[in-house]
Amino acid sequence: MPIICAVAVLAAANLLNNWLARGPVLYVVVCVTATAVLLLIARWDGLTLTELGLDAVAVRRGLRWAPVLVGIVLVVLLALLAVPAGRELLRDSRAADLTPAGMLWGALVRVPFGTVLLEETAFRGVLWAMVRRRCGTAWATGVSSVLFGLWHVTASRGINRSNAALGSVFGDGPGGVAPTVAAAVVATALAGVVLCELRRRSGSLLAPMALHWAVNGLSYVLAWAAARWWLDG
Repeated sequence: MPIICAVAVLAAANLLNNWLARGPVLYVVVCVTATAVLLLIARWDGLTLTELGLDAVAVRRGLRWAPVLVGIVLVVLLALLAVPAGRELLRDSRAADLTPAGMLWGALVRVPFGTVLLEETAFRGVLWAMVRRRCGTAWATGVSSVLFGLWHVTASRGINRSNAALGSVFGDGPGGVAPTVAAAVVATALAGVVLCELRRRSGSLLAPMALHWAVNGLSYVLAWAAARWWLDG
């Protein structure tokens, strides 16, 4: 029952964020609220802070992992910016249309307190711990990663039009939506496996949180910069 309730909360949050409450502030409010509800469900299920990767020892471990992970992602993204193909991959019309304030909001508020907080608490925290307690680590990683991939079905609609690189591969018309969504689901499910393994190896939820923010938040900033200063490089 707690697992079903957690999945229902995520389904409601996904519906609100992608169909109903579409606004930058509402997005963060929905994510924070859903995170709080998930933690209450975890408490109802009897999960401890250690199982969630949030006890004092886990926090210290996560803080040691975080700067290393952020540094690695920054080096990779800067390397992509150094070549035309990489800049094309990073270029996204959604980032290009942002004002500087919008870019900072996205990187420093929307991503960490919206996307990362909810997704990591849900998929590498609560659900992973619930399934792991009942079925073991392999099942926990598999189930949470598949759900993480499916979580991105609605969010990935239209990215073949906003991202030129994806549009060139799958097509930027209506016919390209289905293969783009399918590719996004597979890619995010595989990313979920990596994040779950990072959660397991680090013993801390903060480690996958740091990696997730680095990939999303720094990409936000560099995609915005690429749209202004490296378009023709």
